Amino acid sequence: MNMSDLTVIIPAYNEEATLRSFLPQMLDFCDRQGCFLLIVNDGSRDGTKDVLRSYENRNNFRWIHHKLNKGYGEAIKSGIMAAETKYCITIDADGQHSPEDICRLYALMTERDADLVIGQRSEKWKDNPYRFFGKKIIRGITKMLMPLDIQDINSGMKMYRTELARTYAQLSPSNMPFSDIMTLYFVNQRHLVLETPISISPRVAGISTINTMTAFETIMEILNIVTFFNPMRVFLPVALVFFALSALWGIPPMILRGEGISVGTLLLFVTGMNLFFLGLIAEQLAMIRKKIGNLP
Repeated sequence: MNMSDLTVIIPAYNEEATLRSFLPQMLDFCDRQGCFLLIVNDGSRDGTKDVLRSYENRNNFRWIHHKLNKGYGEAIKSGIMAAETKYCITIDADGQHSPEDICRLYALMTERDADLVIGQRSEKWKDNPYRFFGKKIIRGITKMLMPLDIQDINSGMKMYRTELARTYAQLSPSNMPFSDIMTLYFVNQRHLVLETPISISPRVAGISTINTMTAFETIMEILNIVTFFNPMRVFLPVALVFFALSALWGIPPMILRGEGISVGTLLLFVTGMNLFFLGLIAEQLAMIRKKIGNLP
């Protein structure tokens, strides 16, 4: 399979030990398939830079160096902006992804003329109950806020149409939630997003930087993007909650004891009204933004 129109982007931060075994494998794969390899060294403090420099004379290989650590999302942004091919794919530098799965994503991308193809991980990644539970919460919140048929939104292996990826990368965060938010942009803007199964291997070396704070940041970014595109999906449910609380607080005394409207009831009702009209204003701004053409 010739994949000369594909760039493989790998963000790397303190991955010296992993890259010593994983990088030769990736370079051989790219040589066979004709694709381009681009690694972004995101301010690593170990010997990652030295490992990359030792391979800089290889064909179809380039690396970018950040003097300081800018974050997972910023590293991928640098790679996407530097990619010169029609398609680009992001994979992790920890050696968990199989290069052969790139062919699977590429085949689906080209056959279906997709805009984004996500590598859906096998059941092995669910062996960690803590991370599995966190990912389920994130996906559950996302489905409540916007239509989503994607099963593995957190996957680190995603193949993009580069032109669209450049547009949405500029709007996405610089930290770990970058990959999730990019997916939501594609879904929300009605691009063709597909999934295909991939395999996952144990991390070659080092430890994962994903933690509870990462999950919290992801949820906050999801709220931001939903408010950006579909504000009423956030404001309307909250407003309805305040209306319901107002009714529960005020109706029983009015009916059972013949009392008037209490201050608490009025406060809850006015808060609900304020949220509702704030949501309407935000919805109008979102519609104007789309018509102006800031986004495709």
